[in-house]
Amino acid sequence: MFADRIEHKWIESFAEILAKCAVKPGEVVAILSETQSRALNVQLAELALLRLGARPFHLVLPTARNPYPVPIRSTGASEAIGGLEPVIDALSASTLVVDLTVQGLMHARETAAILKAGSRILSISNEHPEALERMRPDDALMARVKAATKALRGAKRMSVRSAAGTALEIDMAGASTVGVWGWTDRPGTLAHWPGGIVVSFPAAGTVNGVLVLDTGDINLTFKRYLAAPIRLTIEADYVTAIDGSGPDAEMMRQSFAAWGDREAYAVSHVGFGMNPAARYEALSMYDGRDTNGTELRAVSGNFLFSTGANEFAGRYTPGHFDIPVMGTDILLDGTPVVVKGVVQEVFG
Repeated sequence: MFADRIEHKWIESFAEILAKCAVKPGEVVAILSETQSRALNVQLAELALLRLGARPFHLVLPTARNPYPVPIRSTGASEAIGGLEPVIDALSASTLVVDLTVQGLMHARETAAILKAGSRILSISNEHPEALERMRPDDALMARVKAATKALRGAKRMSVRSAAGTALEIDMAGASTVGVWGWTDRPGTLAHWPGGIVVSFPAAGTVNGVLVLDTGDINLTFKRYLAAPIRLTIEADYVTAIDGSGPDAEMMRQSFAAWGDREAYAVSHVGFGMNPAARYEALSMYDGRDTNGTELRAVSGNFLFSTGANEFAGRYTPGHFDIPVMGTDILLDGTPVVVKGVVQEVFG
């Protein structure tokens, strides 16, 4: 079995992103992982923190048993902590948590308590370090993501259109918007690496219309480019019809149904990628185990559509799809911010 060795260049990459997280000499840093985490990335995080003069310690948890009827992929909601109070206490007492769990802490149940305690969390996506190496910190990207985040927070409506037939309307009143550029240096915040994404979690009952997933769009839960179009009808947040022929549509119908949970059909978040370093074709370059698809989420100009949990709308479910949709027009209060899959200059 082929196993990657530690490379000096990867230690440098990890040290670069951790330096952006304002790691200080002597700072106590928790490295959170599980038994199925990518061991190479865990080792790289430790070595990078030591290079920066930090004092890292490891929390390694057994990977939890999957209690669900379908495989769990790309949920952003690790169940490794499992509510264990001593683990939550240890993470809360650390000024920085380097999250290397398989699914990540973005939507984990324990994350709110850890952030409330003042910890900052860097979730390093379960990617091959070669992909992380290419997604270097970019101050210009940070500025553009911050500008896009401000624009979404100030918008009343998001409209999405495409030549394939998409006509989707999102009422942005009450939506919660976050921008991620790849690192965090502020207490009580979470970022993930790779970054370059802005997403909004709409309030309940605010998403309506038709979303057409065209050939070449990406179902990241299945880690595949679509071979045929799928038409999703969305009414008051919920996917009410999945029309299309071929294996892509059928797998989606079966996966939705397998949860036996209406909330799995609901919209989780909407937004778009902004990272010019992220490559659309990257999914074809790695074995399935070597990518979590975070780079594809950040591809500049994709409309990032997600179903599943949305805590801001009071919905919780392990069912989840992340789908970058290419070539769309995205408008905020009628102003185009993405045209045919190209982010406009309105964000600098």
